[in-house]
Amino acid sequence: MKWIEVKVTTTPEASEAVSGIMYEMGVGGLYIEDPRDILEEKKLPTDWDYIEDELKNMDPNRVIIKAYLSEETNVSEKMVLLREKLNNTAKYFDIGEGKLELSEVFEKDWANNWKKYYKPVKVSDRVVIKPTWEDYQPSDQDEIVIEMDPGMAFGTGTHETTKMCIQLLEKYIDPDMDMLDIGCGSGILGIAGLKLGARWCTSVDIDENAVRVSGENASANHVDSKMTIKAGNLLDVITDKYDIIVANIIADAIISLSEIISPYLTEQGVFIASGIIKDRYEEVKEALLSNAFTVVDELFMGEWVAVAVKKV
Repeated sequence: MKWIEVKVTTTPEASEAVSGIMYEMGVGGLYIEDPRDILEEKKLPTDWDYIEDELKNMDPNRVIIKAYLSEETNVSEKMVLLREKLNNTAKYFDIGEGKLELSEVFEKDWANNWKKYYKPVKVSDRVVIKPTWEDYQPSDQDEIVIEMDPGMAFGTGTHETTKMCIQLLEKYIDPDMDMLDIGCGSGILGIAGLKLGARWCTSVDIDENAVRVSGENASANHVDSKMTIKAGNLLDVITDKYDIIVANIIADAIISLSEIISPYLTEQGVFIASGIIKDRYEEVKEALLSNAFTVVDELFMGEWVAVAVKKV
C-alpha cells in the first residue's frame, strides 16, 4: 500500500506541539526522529559500536517528525491546514526550520526504515513493548512483554498518549472485565488490556487497514481468541456494555464521545481517554463533567493528558 509521507523539520522545544498538530490532522501513523532519545539511552562508550553512523551524526537540535496520510487523502487541503498551524505554533515556540516536505512511501519500506529506531520500551510498571526482531528477557515474573512491529496504523506503544493509556489500564483492569477499545489502530491497547487480565476485548476502528493490523498483532501476541475486531463507527457496530472503555484519539472526538458513551459503560465502569493536548484538556474535562462523569484519575506526560472517569 502506498502512503504520502509528510515530513516536518523542527526543534526539540517544538516537537511535542508539532506532533500534536499532525495527530490532530488524522494521520495514519507518525514517528519522531529525535537524537536526544539515543543520547539519553546510550550510557557506555561501547554502546556506540551498535548504532549506525547516520544516527550518531544527527544534529541534537534538529528533530524530524514524519506522518503518513493515505493516498486517497486530499493532501493539498491538509498541507494548507498544516502550514497555517505551524505558523501559529511559531508564535509560541521556536520551530526552527519548520521545513515541510512531501514524498511517497510504500508501507514495507516505511517499516524497514523504522527498525533502526524501534527498541524495547518499558511503558508502565509491568508492560514492555518490543519489536519482534529484538531479543528481550523479562526482568521479573510479573513483567508483560508485547510484541509489535511498526506499521502505518497508530500505536507502536512508544507515544506518550499510548503509554498513559497502558498505565491507566494497568491500574484499573481486574480479571473478568470486558473491554472496548475505540479507534484501535494497531490493537496495542486491547492486547495490553488482555495481557493485564481482561476477559475479553472488543476493538473497533473505521480504518480497514487498522482492523487488519490489529488482528495480525493480536494473533502474534496469542490473544486473538479473546478479541473481536470490528470495522465501522461505534454506534453502528457496538451494542454491549463494558467494564473498561479506552479511546486514544483526539480531543474533539473525546468531546463527542462524552455525550454518547455512557450507555456502553457498566455502572462501575471506567472510561479512559487519551490523545488530549494540554491546551484542550479543560475543554475535554468540562464536556465529561457536564455529561455526568466524575474524574478519578489524570496523567500528564509532555504536552499530553490522559484521563479516567466514572459515571456519577
